[in-house]
Amino acid sequence: MSLYPFARRAAAGAALVALTLAAPSAFAADLVVSAAASLTNAFKQLGEQFERAHPDTKVVLNFGASDVLMQQIVKGAPADVFASADQSAMDKADTEKVVQAATRKDFAANAIVLIVPHDSKLNIAAPKDLTRADIKRVTYGNPSSVPVGRYTKGALEAQGLWSAVEAKGVPAQNVRQALDYVARGEVDAGFVFATDAAVMPEKVKVATRVPTTTPVTYPIAVTTQSKQAPQANAFVQYVLSPEGQATLAKYGFQKP
Repeated sequence: MSLYPFARRAAAGAALVALTLAAPSAFAADLVVSAAASLTNAFKQLGEQFERAHPDTKVVLNFGASDVLMQQIVKGAPADVFASADQSAMDKADTEKVVQAATRKDFAANAIVLIVPHDSKLNIAAPKDLTRADIKRVTYGNPSSVPVGRYTKGALEAQGLWSAVEAKGVPAQNVRQALDYVARGEVDAGFVFATDAAVMPEKVKVATRVPTTTPVTYPIAVTTQSKQAPQANAFVQYVLSPEGQATLAKYGFQKP
C-alpha cells in the first residue's frame, strides 16, 4: 500500500493547521491605550464600542496616573495611544518626543470636587473646613505625579489653604486610590474628579465643587512608537466623534 496519499493528506492538514494558527496575527491587531485612571469606566465602554466597529482590532487598556503612564511610554512600554488627565503630563510626553504632536487633541473636560464618606457627620462644606482641628486626614493625588493632585494643589494655594491641608495629607498614587480611601472611611475627606465621585454615590458624597486655577482638560495623542498607527488614529477620532463624546458625557465628562 502506498503511503503517498496519506503523506499528502497529512501535509495538507498540517498546512491548514498552520494557516489557522497564523490567522489571528495576520488579521487582528492589539491596540494598547494608556489612559488616566479617571477614564477607567468611560474608556472600557469606548474600547468595547470601538472593537464592535473594528472587529479586526483588540483594544488593550492600561490605566494609571498620567505621569506614571507617560514614564512607562518613555521607557519603552508598549502603547499606541496616550490619554492624559491634564496638559502637563502630555506636555512632558511631547517634550520626550513619545507622542505625535500633530495628533494631539483635547477630548474631555472635568471638575475637581471635595468629597467625604457618605455617612460622615463632620459637616465639611468647603476646603477651609479642612483646617479645623477635628479634621485629621485628607487625601489627594500626589501632585508630583498625579493630575488631580496638581489641580488640587493649585486650587488650595489660590485660597491660601495648601500648607494646612498638606500637613494632614494622605497622598494617593492615582485618583481612584484617593476615591477608595474616602469610600472606605480611612480619611475624613478627599479631592477627586467629579466623574470619580459619581462612580460611588452610595459610598461618598460631594461636599462642594472646587474652582481650579487652570481648566481641567484631557488631551489624547498617538504615540511615536505605535506600530498600529492607522488603528491608533482611528481610535482617537472615535473618541472625538459624536458617539464617543456621547459615551464620555454618559460618565459625566464635559466637552473640552
